[in-house]
Formats: sequence, structure tokens, C-alpha cells
Amino acid sequence: MSALLAGLAIPAAIAGVLGYGLFRRVNLLEAFCAGAKQGLRTAAGMAPPLILFLTVLGMLEASGGLDALCWAVRPAAEALGVPPEVTPLALLRPLSGSGSLAVFQGILQSCGPDSFPGRVASVIQSASETTFYTTALYFGSVKVSRTRYALPCSLLGDLAVILSAGWMVRLFLD
Repeated sequence: MSALLAGLAIPAAIAGVLGYGLFRRVNLLEAFCAGAKQGLRTAAGMAPPLILFLTVLGMLEASGGLDALCWAVRPAAEALGVPPEVTPLALLRPLSGSGSLAVFQGILQSCGPDSFPGRVASVIQSASETTFYTTALYFGSVKVSRTRYALPCSLLGDLAVILSAGWMVRLFLD
């Protein structure tokens, strides 16, 4: 029964919006075209910062800069309870969702999902955000050049997740 209701939720929502528009005597085709036009403008505004960000990230990975950064940070990360296998994920997660997902899958395949590194990686992957990506995308789309405290606070949140992940897994799952 719940599967049937779940399958009907989206069609019912669409029918509800269309029904409300008809009830209010809105020209649905005109409203749809205006919304699509605005959506295309928004997408066009997001494209340049997104392309720049993805290019810089690709250059960082291709040049070996990410590997060098992992090597430099690894001793401090181990001292703070972050397993060495998880260091690349911790560094890449604020930058790239797809890149961090690939690293996450590699950790699960090599260490196993029920291992300490697998569990820490799961916490980091699920509780942190792709901070630079979302900042570049959302602030770039509305042409905000001074993000003020948004970026430092977001990075502080990511750092809190990374540093507490090992401790929380040891406390609750080991």
C-alpha cells in the first residue's frame, strides 16, 4: 500500500498544481514558458563559475596536487583519529561530490563498509557538504562576490564533521 502511495505522490502533486492553476484561471502554457525561460537564465548564470571550479579541480587532481596534500596532512589527520585511508575523502569532500563519491567507493571496496575506515568515511560522506562547489554555484548564479562568513562557517562545519567522525564511530559503532 505504501509503495502505491509513494508511486502516486509526484503525479498527485503535479495534478494538484495544475488543478490549482486552472482554478485560479492562470494561463498554464504561458506560465510554464515564463518559468522555463527563467530557469534557462539561471542555468546560464551558473555555468561560468561551475566550469571554472571543475577546471581547477581537474587540474589539482591531474597535477598530483591532491596526492601531495594528502601526504602532507596525513600525520596530523592520524593524530586526530582520522584513518589514513580516509584522508583523501576528507580533503576532497568539500571540493567535489563526484570525486569524493569515487574515493568513498574505493574505501568501501578496499576496507569494507563495516571496517573503521569504512564507517568513518560513511559519516564524512553523509554529514558533510561540497562546500566550494555549492558556494561557487549558488553565489555565482546570483553574482554575489563577497560571501562574507558563509564560506568560513561552512568550512568550519566540514572540519567539525571530519574531526568528530572518528571519535563518533569509536564511541557509537565500535
